[in-house]
Amino acid sequence: MRIVKTGLIALAATVAIGTAAHAVEVKKRGEAPGTPESVWALVGDFCAIKDWHPAVAECEQVEEGGDTYRILTLGDGGKIKEKLTKKSDTSYSYEIVESPLPVKNYSATLEIDEDDEDNTVEIEWEAEFDPADGVEEAKAVEVITGIFADGVTGIRKKAKEADEAQ
Repeated sequence: MRIVKTGLIALAATVAIGTAAHAVEVKKRGEAPGTPESVWALVGDFCAIKDWHPAVAECEQVEEGGDTYRILTLGDGGKIKEKLTKKSDTSYSYEIVESPLPVKNYSATLEIDEDDEDNTVEIEWEAEFDPADGVEEAKAVEVITGIFADGVTGIRKKAKEADEAQ
């Protein structure tokens, strides 16, 4: 009897692991005029997102317990709280702490890299997340893909304006 119980417990654990939700990945790439340093100067501050993403009306940066957070106020009044987890010369990574978005366990990286063409950079924004409880994976992917597409377009526009002003 003991062997049967142990076997059933092991089988149940295997089934639970095998059917656990997998993380979804979304990546958006684009190009913009400029050097990595010049484009990062426009978009790299953690709260600069309010200057290039059309959905973000306001951004407040706060420090809590030695960590940096930004609180985004969206055009519709919704709020998203994000924690900065890593920063380099031309990239940063962050996690969503609180949000009305249909995702959970969300972590993302925004990066600006050199492109093969002169005076052009590659914008890369990628995230990994799980759909929120009760949300279809396709819907969560659609929402994040739209956010990233609008953001990459906003960065390109901001970089183009700066490039033309020179």
